Amino acid sequence: MTAQVVTITDDSQSYKYAAPLLKIKWAWVTDSANGAIVDSTTAGEVNKTSVKYSGVIERLITNPAASTADPTDNYDVTILDDDGYDVLMGGGLNRDTANTEQVLASSLGCCLNTYLRLNVGTAGNSKGGEVILYIRP
Repeated sequence: MTAQVVTITDDSQSYKYAAPLLKIKWAWVTDSANGAIVDSTTAGEVNKTSVKYSGVIERLITNPAASTADPTDNYDVTILDDDGYDVLMGGGLNRDTANTEQVLASSLGCCLNTYLRLNVGTAGNSKGGEVILYIRP
């Protein structure tokens, strides 16, 4: 079995002199057994940011198969806070298998002093993509 793989990039420092906006990018590949990215202390919580965030979620981008096989159509993305709630408020559900999709702030939530954890469901085994999140502190 191949374990889930998640790489997190925080580009916030690149924009420190621009309008205050934080950018977090998760590059993900589901595991080969259950086709998901899930919370797991045994996997070292590779899906969890290394710092806490606070702010309004301004934009969500999902890009299927950024580096691997396309995920199953209508795969689901949630980003959970420390209380286990989806800060996307369901805005990451039913993502397309072939097209990059975006969701704007009016359909998204906020976060307060919390780590963020990417979860991906129903994507298929060993499938991948990217999730990009913009947060206004």
